[in-house]
Amino acid sequence: MKNIYIIAIAFLMVSCSSNLEDLNKNNKDPETVSGESLFTGAQKALVDQIVQINVNENNTKLWAQFLQETTYTDESNYDQVTRTIPENLWSAIYRDALKDLDEAGKIIVETFYFSPEDEYTNNKLMIIEIMKVYAYSHLVETFGNIPYSESLNIDILTPAYDDGITIYKDLIARLTTAIEALDTSKKSFIAGDNIYKGDVASWKKFANSLKLRMGMLLADTDDAFAKTTVESAIASGIITNSEENAHMHYLPSAPNTHPVHANVVLSGRNDFVAGETLIDIMNTLNDPRRPLWFTTVGGIYVGGKIGSTSSYASHSHLSEQIVAADAPGVIMTYSEVQFLLAEGAERGYDTGDTAANHYTNGIRASINEWGGSTADANTYLAQPSVDYNTLTGTQTWKQVIGTQRWISLFNRGPEAWTSIRTMDYPVLATPAEAVSGFPNRYTYPIVEQTVNAANYSAASSAIGGDLPETKLFWDKF
Repeated sequence: MKNIYIIAIAFLMVSCSSNLEDLNKNNKDPETVSGESLFTGAQKALVDQIVQINVNENNTKLWAQFLQETTYTDESNYDQVTRTIPENLWSAIYRDALKDLDEAGKIIVETFYFSPEDEYTNNKLMIIEIMKVYAYSHLVETFGNIPYSESLNIDILTPAYDDGITIYKDLIARLTTAIEALDTSKKSFIAGDNIYKGDVASWKKFANSLKLRMGMLLADTDDAFAKTTVESAIASGIITNSEENAHMHYLPSAPNTHPVHANVVLSGRNDFVAGETLIDIMNTLNDPRRPLWFTTVGGIYVGGKIGSTSSYASHSHLSEQIVAADAPGVIMTYSEVQFLLAEGAERGYDTGDTAANHYTNGIRASINEWGGSTADANTYLAQPSVDYNTLTGTQTWKQVIGTQRWISLFNRGPEAWTSIRTMDYPVLATPAEAVSGFPNRYTYPIVEQTVNAANYSAASSAIGGDLPETKLFWDKF
């Protein structure tokens, strides 16, 4: 009988020990993360950064002079240093987007034989590759030379900077490979793709449209290469209507609302009003998009003077449509594609139509995409101050296309900023207290000067100096 008690006590002790160990386990958080969920997070982090209005992370809507700050005007005056903005952008793209996209691909490959979506694996990997190309292209267009070939290797703590144009052409090659490898007869992400819901045909059109955009950026640097790139993108199939626009689908409630909603509405702050540069041009042109984007002051659209404090109550501010929680986080539109094609046609590329028709299509699409009517578009286009053939009789095509493309890119800071740098139109105001000339690039993060000093110095020297005014390899004029 004594032996039976001893055995029973021993059993209870083992059971209690096991239960105590179980108490230390975190049963709420998964031990592993799927590649698909990493992709979802990286996709959102990337688009959040692109459409962001927070002055700590993205100042391009201010630099494009779409908006003006009400009280704190440092960023409107081209101050990149006080808030370490370049470092925040650098981290958001490299750490939160590219690294997670890279890991997502690795995990999807590792779990290939265990996923019910195995037959969709290749399409998933190609979509991840397209997003990586998009992320890297944004970094090159922002900084110039950047860490690339060694950037995602965790064993290299001080990655070398690669040459900007070499990276850019390699990205276009990677994009072409991904486009050709997509199988539109199969699916991809069943869930978690908050841009195209896993539709492979749509991803292919976006990738080709991105290739078009990237090709056009090189037109002044390598015209022959740009022409080949643009024409191959068109032949493979670009976005052909506004229903195919690429945008993040945000939700009506936090924490997955549009970043502009978070920074304007949820913050309870009144930090931004319309910029005088945009408002003055739109007022002159009787632009029908004004009520879609801005409020009025006594029935008049009033923009804040660039670089100066601007009372919120005395100036137009963003409309309810712009600050809506579930507003689309746009990264590519049909209207943008048409303006790129207009530029291509003027350069002698085979775009399938005339520059004038592409330009007209771009304006119509932009007005319609924001909720304007066909009648609005017709009235606007009938004006001599907007009509392409009238304008090109007295102005350069870069001025005509550049101004309307810039307007159409409202609320899309990085693309508008890049358009200004490539087309040199419209002519922007000089901020009241500018700390530099117009920023042609973000300066490198301060942390790079300390933790990666040798490579930083080499990159700075290679691009002509780590200055805001330094023009990048594609910005020739």
